[in-house]
Amino acid sequence: MVRKPAKMYRNLAKKAYTRREYMGGVPGSKIVQFDMGNLSQDFPVELSIVVEETCQIRHTALEAARIGINRQLLKEVGRANYHLKIRTFPHHVLRENKQATGAGADRVSEGMRLAFGKAVGTAARVQSGQKVFSVWTSPQYAEKAKVSLRRGIYKIPTPAKIVEERVTAA
Repeated sequence: MVRKPAKMYRNLAKKAYTRREYMGGVPGSKIVQFDMGNLSQDFPVELSIVVEETCQIRHTALEAARIGINRQLLKEVGRANYHLKIRTFPHHVLRENKQATGAGADRVSEGMRLAFGKAVGTAARVQSGQKVFSVWTSPQYAEKAKVSLRRGIYKIPTPAKIVEERVTAA
């Protein structure tokens, strides 16, 4: 079956559907890892992607954004000079009532009868003002990290902005 466009799953329409022990056949998450870069060092600058609207972000969009951000950071900053973290997890299971297409589909398809749907993927539900990705780095690499985070914003199905925070030593 063809993957449906992300705009079909972007809005929060119903209650969260997360109890995996009651459902069979939920596809696995495409997200490979949640922490990348130098995990042992503390960095003074935190840059984060903050969403401006409440929505759902599919696991495929999160992985695409992660790949884009991480690849740019590796090239521009180097693995030892940043820590990238995905701050949301795709808990919500997306369902789709699959319809048969082609010749004779009207005899095969049941229409809206028992239209609960089968699990087709997962999504992270995010609220407005929530951080989705964060990068910790040194002040000299802050601008390059900001450029790489902008690349990740293009992959997310909602308006977002980059917020910078400086951690002061207490």
